[in-house]
Amino acid sequence: MSDIFEQPWTLLIAAIAVLLAALIFRSILPEKRHWWQLALPAFLIAAAFGLDFLVQTDLEKINTVINTMVEAVEEEDPDAIETIISDNYRDSYHNTKEILMYYCRVKLSEPLVEKNIKRVLAIEISPPKTAATAIFTVRTVFDKQSYVYQNFKRIMLTKIKLDLRKGPGNNWLVSRAEILEIGGQAAKWRDIKQTSW
Repeated sequence: MSDIFEQPWTLLIAAIAVLLAALIFRSILPEKRHWWQLALPAFLIAAAFGLDFLVQTDLEKINTVINTMVEAVEEEDPDAIETIISDNYRDSYHNTKEILMYYCRVKLSEPLVEKNIKRVLAIEISPPKTAATAIFTVRTVFDKQSYVYQNFKRIMLTKIKLDLRKGPGNNWLVSRAEILEIGGQAAKWRDIKQTSW
């Protein structure tokens, strides 16, 4: 069954079923008609959209982290990236969060990205909902003034794997980021570092 906090459709379908039941009941027993019989479906509709708007699930929080990361690279904003990186960050090339952030600040200090287009392939949340893995692709359109655009390509497709951990305040933070593919070819952080961009 669908999670009512993820999307409003379950409660909307329930509201339609309750409305149909109320209309049938009111037509069979007109002497038992009451105003609240029609208010109940309206309440369910309001609850559906209210829950969807007010309650942010783990899946939605993880998607927000991914969106923040992709948009921060596009806007060349390393400070926004730093807010979603765990203090105990470590990947196959960067041993600490500080080293990763230094690399981000250097690369994002000059024009780099014109547009990023993200597509999430999979998000897996491990029980007891304190760890997650996300795999997604980003189609990057490089800025015309960037070194990459002038010397390599205009557009590049990158496949990335993120490991996330639940941090303080129930927020998800990136604890590891690994590059899986660049342009359909298997790749790693080391491959990017060796290209001098």
